[in-house]
Amino acid sequence: MTEHRQRPRRRGQGELEALVLSALREADGPATAGWVQERLGSDLAYTTVITILTRLLAKGAVTRERDGRSFAWLPVADQAGLAAHRMRRVLDGERDREAVLASFVTGLGPDDERLLRDLLSQPRDEGED
Repeated sequence: MTEHRQRPRRRGQGELEALVLSALREADGPATAGWVQERLGSDLAYTTVITILTRLLAKGAVTRERDGRSFAWLPVADQAGLAAHRMRRVLDGERDREAVLASFVTGLGPDDERLLRDLLSQPRDEGED
């Protein structure tokens, strides 16, 4: 009989990004990739943590600063901000923004539609585009 090892469950990219951001928010300040890896557990490779941090950097969700020969990372976006960024990226990739937004809004449930109307009726902060 062959021995079968139980492999860890494969996580999706969005789930890993959320875990890394959550770990960074728990840090007392800038955190290294090694600290994030340790915080998340040993089943996550150091290179995977670096890849996720680099993707988050490209999305504007984290910043980094030199820490010796490596980097220390800081979150700049929370989970809601990261989800909003993904939504904008999808919208930016479409030719007919009006049709996409209209379809999105008509697909909302009554509570979400009311919430969206309330948010849109609030004055915007100066300096926001």
